[in-house]
Amino acid sequence: MQIRPPFTVALALVASLAASAVHAKGPATTNEAATARYFAQLVDGKAPQQAALTLFFAQMPKGGDLHHHYSGALYAEQYVDFLDKQGLCVNKVTYRIETDKNVIEAERALPAAQRNCLSSAELYADDQTYREVLQRWSSKDFDNHGAIQPPPDRQFFQTFGFFGPVSNANFAEGLQTLKQRAVLENVSYIETMFKLAPFKGDKQFDAAAWQVAGDDAAFDALLRRQQQALEQDAAFNGSVKDYVTKIESAAAGIDDAEFTMRYQAYVLRLLGPSQVFSSMVAGFKAVAQSPLIVGVNIVGQESQMVSMRDYALHMKMFRFLKRQYPDVKVALHAGELALGDVPPEGLKFHIDQAVNIALADRIGHGIDLAHEKNALALLQKMKAAKVPVEINLTSNSFINGIRDDNHPVTLYRKFGVPFVISTDDAGVTRHDLSHEYVLFASRYRPDYAEVKRLSYASIAYAFLPAAQRARLTLQLDQRFARFEAAIVALSSSTTPPGRPAARLR
Repeated sequence: MQIRPPFTVALALVASLAASAVHAKGPATTNEAATARYFAQLVDGKAPQQAALTLFFAQMPKGGDLHHHYSGALYAEQYVDFLDKQGLCVNKVTYRIETDKNVIEAERALPAAQRNCLSSAELYADDQTYREVLQRWSSKDFDNHGAIQPPPDRQFFQTFGFFGPVSNANFAEGLQTLKQRAVLENVSYIETMFKLAPFKGDKQFDAAAWQVAGDDAAFDALLRRQQQALEQDAAFNGSVKDYVTKIESAAAGIDDAEFTMRYQAYVLRLLGPSQVFSSMVAGFKAVAQSPLIVGVNIVGQESQMVSMRDYALHMKMFRFLKRQYPDVKVALHAGELALGDVPPEGLKFHIDQAVNIALADRIGHGIDLAHEKNALALLQKMKAAKVPVEINLTSNSFINGIRDDNHPVTLYRKFGVPFVISTDDAGVTRHDLSHEYVLFASRYRPDYAEVKRLSYASIAYAFLPAAQRARLTLQLDQRFARFEAAIVALSSSTTPPGRPAARLR
């Protein structure tokens, strides 16, 4: 059964007529059943057929990628290319980007053999330094190189500090790369966390926020006064307008008949309360100002001291703004924690507060579920309210060591909580959406109907108007019809190793 978004009457009629036309003679149904039997062969037995699953999912339409960070999605190699575009260089000792123009000019005046700061071309010519850069700027070779290295979570989050000076520019080119890569692996929609929403600090607000944090009425009153001050701040409102303009400019030329991209404003949870709240206000205002910006998120390592200290504060800020902007969608990183990342009591409430206080429409990661104090009621609430979880298998394995039967996707499946498969930061951890489906299939042995539902779910739970979700769903119907016909042709002429040939018709 495919997951469908709400249709308007007209769009429902169009979809129904199209489906009737496809199924009138039965080939689509036959091909779907044959594809299901072929897929069952790939996941059956003692070990799944990894190469065959990779081939299968590379071809399969995957709908959308709903948990996607722009800066972490680009591969480090492209960030190296961006150096020369911005006239920057990389220090061959620290592997960091030099942005001081005086230092760069002084380096360029030196003979090539004496330079410590390398351009893109010079970096490519210095293979040892180039390889080190890729290892510092991503997880490349993390599992197979013998150099002294930081713990995985530190390695992951430190990468953003290395490539930050170039990830904050060249947006149009970066988005085009992500689009082309998505099209090549049959992904029709991306919802990316694109740019940090602008913010403004206020030390008086910070002090007051911590003082009244336990009194909801007093805290809401404080937020209301601060919001009113921001609304009257011409410079702040100008920064929001500029923010929207930059996103709309970068997005020009991305959408076409086969591919759609939308953008989430995000807030950094590592900042002070006034900066976080003002950034939230900017994010909600940006969504209200542009149809291309479809939601607000909060990012940053959840186990950091500031993230843990202010977590409840941030959830109450979201609640305050969500009540004022009920149509603005919110997807929150919540529960991206494993046993040992923080003291045990820190694992007890993050997803619960994101759902029940911040009123999140989607949850990102959600891996501390089994430790949550209110876990059973939370599962029931998420199922009933259709609050999906964005599952990021590679990321959770690399950063938090959560994988296989220890991953709570097993619980979400068991209790009927909706979820989608997504990438998180595919450039940093060097994978793609097809690989995430391969991991899901090889670890949890779903049937074809389930993986197909997941593809449709990634459109059903997208932060898009109903008409746009209906269009993408109809497009997905057509893509699956072609895919299943191609799989039947492929599987009719091949037999998985050690398996008897399946009767497909």
